[in-house]
Amino acid sequence: MNLEILYQDEWLVAVNKPAGMLVHRSWLDPHETQFVMQTLRNQIGQHVFPIHRLDRPTSGVLLFALNSEIANLMCRQFEQKKVKKSYLAVLRGYLEGIGRIDYPLKIQLDKIADKFAKENKTALTDYDVEMPYPAGRYKNSRYSLVRLIPHTGRKHQLRRHCKHIFHPILGDTQYGDLHQNRALTENTGCKRLLLHAEMLCFIHPISQATITIHALLDEQWQDLMTKFGW
Repeated sequence: MNLEILYQDEWLVAVNKPAGMLVHRSWLDPHETQFVMQTLRNQIGQHVFPIHRLDRPTSGVLLFALNSEIANLMCRQFEQKKVKKSYLAVLRGYLEGIGRIDYPLKIQLDKIADKFAKENKTALTDYDVEMPYPAGRYKNSRYSLVRLIPHTGRKHQLRRHCKHIFHPILGDTQYGDLHQNRALTENTGCKRLLLHAEMLCFIHPISQATITIHALLDEQWQDLMTKFGW
């Protein structure tokens, strides 16, 4: 398979990561054979260097550097919170307006080391409800389409913050509502995490120009939005 390339120059390349695809090899799934890094490397014929990551079930904008020096410069931008990101998500329940989730999150280490994770870290997420929608014929279910803007980069931050406000992301098997996930699959055929990295904005490390990259929704997202009338 070929990845959709959203942006490319001699220093950087961004792709629209498919849901369900690991960014790189991981001991968490030793049997997996397809990874974004290797697929992209083979596609463009050169090595790529990861700058940030998306969880396996999340789709959307994923940026790589084409050499280690550029990777270091871009990683510094992420660390200094100079990069702007926004995500689209479908949440359980009816959420309205614009708000902020300010809720510290416990550091999540690998499972083997989780028992040593004690410190809480500041975590901040803004949300803007695009179109709250009572889900038509699903009389007992309501879903909201929201834009999430993280100001920090904690592990699973958006998924954990949405759980914290009792509006978990649909399709989230770790932090979500299993009954709602099952009902969504049975009624729509959708069986994925409904979280999509729609936009990434940063300062180009060489030209100093502001670069904004958008990733379109995949077919499963678009089909669901058509069914919901969004």
